[in-house]
Amino acid sequence: MFCDRCGTNLQGAPAFCPACGKAAGGVRPAARMPEPSRIAGHLRTLGILWIAFSALRLLPRLLVFTVWRHSDWFPGSDFPFMGHWLGTLAGLSLVGSALGVITGWGLLERQPWARMLAIVLACFSLVQIPLGTALGIFTLWVLLPAQSEQEYRQISRVG
Repeated sequence: MFCDRCGTNLQGAPAFCPACGKAAGGVRPAARMPEPSRIAGHLRTLGILWIAFSALRLLPRLLVFTVWRHSDWFPGSDFPFMGHWLGTLAGLSLVGSALGVITGWGLLERQPWARMLAIVLACFSLVQIPLGTALGIFTLWVLLPAQSEQEYRQISRVG
């Protein structure tokens, strides 16, 4: 307990503060600061990083997808089937980047589904050296522990 006048640390439950003499009515337990949760401190950063990383990758993929789907001069034009495969791969990559932007938005809005989607995308991004690997490790470090799941459920916006 501490005196609310002078701040002296009081042992036991004295009737008066030994330093300033204030009566026991002014002596009360000190309020504790709430401990910040592990996940709350990193959630905003994680959401912003997912949006930035995905947007950085979305623009070139969109360009590749557009060029390969609507032109005849792409590499491999001697092999017509290559255009379909490359277009399909570009389309899948485009969907992956869009999912990353959605994940970042979901984390910023604290949507209940965003944690699991971020964990799944983090596993896929581990092979995308160096930025994807760093983001994947950071995401797994923040969101994967069981304690993080409980904290995320408490702060997520349901409904």
